[in-house]
Amino acid sequence: MPDAIQRLRDNVQRVFLGNSPAVDRIICCLLSRGHLLIEDVPGVGKTVLANTIARSIHCSFSRIQLTPDMLPGDVLGVSIFDRGTGEFMFKRGPIFANIVLADEINRTTPRTQTALLEAMSEASVSIDGVVHRLDQPFMVLATQNPYEFEGTYPLPENQLDRFLMRVRLGYPAPEDERRILELRPATTVLETLRPAIDKDELLHLQAEVDRVRVDPALLDYVVEFANATRRHDRIQIGLSPRGSLALTQAARATALFRGRDYAVPEDILDNVTAVCAHRIITRTYLGAAPEAAEDVLTGILETLRSPA
Repeated sequence: MPDAIQRLRDNVQRVFLGNSPAVDRIICCLLSRGHLLIEDVPGVGKTVLANTIARSIHCSFSRIQLTPDMLPGDVLGVSIFDRGTGEFMFKRGPIFANIVLADEINRTTPRTQTALLEAMSEASVSIDGVVHRLDQPFMVLATQNPYEFEGTYPLPENQLDRFLMRVRLGYPAPEDERRILELRPATTVLETLRPAIDKDELLHLQAEVDRVRVDPALLDYVVEFANATRRHDRIQIGLSPRGSLALTQAARATALFRGRDYAVPEDILDNVTAVCAHRIITRTYLGAAPEAAEDVLTGILETLRSPA
């Protein structure tokens, strides 16, 4: 594992105790230049984890607390008429930051959710015919409660597809929960947390991810898997080419995270659930729970031969 990644990982785990695999996956998402959706019940540390990731990197950060009455301009910014100059001036919204925490994204309306699409896809914002580029690195860390909770709006499929990964944290193990009660890191360590890496180091790591080698046999494996999801009788809409690209990029980042400049089959297999489950739509009779999609994907992987 590169030294910069180790420093970042250790810094995050000073605050977020337990569930190391989730922390590792989130760091891989960051290295992939992807956006992350953290979905779980209230109180398991979604916002604390997102805040910790942001504070561990020396770059600009903004938090958007999304509510049902929020408008797209509250996120992107608005044009304001300046009486002195007689011209409209663009006032940037909170989306103009390197790390953006979109807290409880499914509590705001689909109109405001959709306002994030261009920023997440193209790292730009178009207002009044003018395209404003976002600084790099740029990552949206979004949290959401399960859909069955009151006051939530389901994210549309095209919005979900912009998130490289969706992860669930789960409840901490008893020994980790005991440490949380004793140390209270969210109210002690987090307030004084110092960045572990700077913006240039992160950009360098992201460039290193692009140079990780993926054997043609692994690319064929990803294509075979994607096509299997499109033909499966329990899946209504299978994995898109964007999803195949995301899975391959996540495999590259996982390889670098593990100290290699080449990907192996395990780098792909370990990311299938986080990268693909929220991108496919299962048949109605299976229900909308994430577990339904995960079970189908696991079954598909069992039918495919992993490349040597």
